[in-house]
Amino acid sequence: MFYGLIDQFNGRIKGNSLRIFSIIILLVFFPAAVLGIDMRPETIRVAVLKGVENLTLEGSGILLMDGNGQPLRLDTPIQVKRTRDGIAVNNRKVGGLKATAPASLLVNGKGYRGVLEILPADRGLLVVDELPLEDYLVGLINCEISSQWPIEAVKAQAVIARSYAVYQKAARRNALYHLESSVMDQVYEGSDIEDSRAIRGVRETAGEVLTYAGAVIQAFYHSSCGGHTEAAENVWGNAVPYLTGVDCKYCLPAPSVRWEQTIPLKKLESLLKNAGFQAAGLREIRPGRRNRSGRLQDLVIVSAKGRLIASAVNFRKAVGYSTIKSTNFEIRGQADEITFTGIGYGHGVGLCQWGAKQRAGDGFDYREILSYYYPGTRLEKIPAN
Repeated sequence: MFYGLIDQFNGRIKGNSLRIFSIIILLVFFPAAVLGIDMRPETIRVAVLKGVENLTLEGSGILLMDGNGQPLRLDTPIQVKRTRDGIAVNNRKVGGLKATAPASLLVNGKGYRGVLEILPADRGLLVVDELPLEDYLVGLINCEISSQWPIEAVKAQAVIARSYAVYQKAARRNALYHLESSVMDQVYEGSDIEDSRAIRGVRETAGEVLTYAGAVIQAFYHSSCGGHTEAAENVWGNAVPYLTGVDCKYCLPAPSVRWEQTIPLKKLESLLKNAGFQAAGLREIRPGRRNRSGRLQDLVIVSAKGRLIASAVNFRKAVGYSTIKSTNFEIRGQADEITFTGIGYGHGVGLCQWGAKQRAGDGFDYREILSYYYPGTRLEKIPAN
């Protein structure tokens, strides 16, 4: 459009005058292109669906492109299916699909912002949402905590979620996506549960991340610690200077901090065998050593094949994270079942979300909350793109 304006003046403006006029027009209307500045916001790629065989796309003003970048004109709703050699969109075979809309796209009725890329995977379809990082954080808040919590806790959550995302984006820069949308990374359910308080928490901390020794940290966090956060080496085997564990009594009044699960011995045997443990003829499970935070370091599994020492972290993974909610538990055995009584929810490393809520309610601001759970870190702004 604006190059056409230049052409209109071509007969009236000659030589250097034309070149100067052209530069002025470009500077006014396309400053980023002329000055070499990337004006786009920081983006993140999130795997929002994995392994589904089909899905439905809906929305107003949807723009579609196939895997070769060619536009597609299709009526809505758009049906996408996994085929033997790729994917089919309204029964038209394509290698891949990109979709966007002015407001949001509905995938199986759930709203997402940004650009959705749909690809064939080893199993089913892979759906990756590429969107501005700050928009991702707004949608994440009510998945990880409640935006109705004290605003300083909401702001603390925004900073750690941003830090985690930026760290993983750098670590997975050559992968198809940077983050899972589940507890494997951070829970993200799209744009449907955004609200004004989530927006406020993100905007009032815009671009802020936690750093240590000049680098963005691995900002791990969990629901409740049960009295003391955990040192990273007790979970993943590697010591991290800002993840050493701190006292935290703030989460103890939380409704979910105490839990109990009774599991039949046969079911436990099956779960352990499926996870690779030699547990045939399971007879008993005993608590082993505990570490400084009070959590179990390991357990003794007694079966027909003898005694086996298993790490508490691997045991929790085998039985299920939502069943054995932490590694801080006691064991009571019956003839054919075992009862686990515990405290805390999650791996226990980094920020305790329910503890942060209580600290915010006690008057601490988000900077003080973050410095408590991540000692030695600094709050800095990531450079704008």
